[in-house]
Amino acid sequence: MLVVMAGLPGSGKSTVAEAVGARLGLPVVSVDPIESAILSAGIDADQPTGLAAYLVAETIAESVVSGGGGIVVDAVNAVEPAREQWVRLAARRGIPIRFVEVVCSDAEVHRARLEARGRQLAHIAEPTWHAVEQSLDEWEAWGGQSGAVPRLTVDSVHPVPVLVDQVIGFLRG
Repeated sequence: MLVVMAGLPGSGKSTVAEAVGARLGLPVVSVDPIESAILSAGIDADQPTGLAAYLVAETIAESVVSGGGGIVVDAVNAVEPAREQWVRLAARRGIPIRFVEVVCSDAEVHRARLEARGRQLAHIAEPTWHAVEQSLDEWEAWGGQSGAVPRLTVDSVHPVPVLVDQVIGFLRG
């Protein structure tokens, strides 16, 4: 199965992705460390490194699922073309796909998490709260191909174990 996470920076998406991957014994491929590695290689930040990171993540995910395994993809997936990338991968490989959207309904909690995190990714600055607010304005509604894929939305104000149980139930249901 291809499990694709979506959510704003600081929403808790990576934490949930890692916990779900650990519980199911699935690898997690995360776009941000890939982009950091691309930038560390000397690729200019003016280049479309974010797009390149999504394409590298897709290549890794396809390699894993073509070998019969499942994978969790950790990426913002804010726009329909990004989401459709994963739908096309699942269709090519004939495997099920599920989206898990992570939101944080408490803006103060979300902001505090964002401001407290330090992922130690070279060349990638942590987004500011203002950048997250702008991302929310740019967030595209679920529709098109990705709108037809089963999707669970979880609220990260709840404890991670509760969220993981919700996601596992969704994936097995």
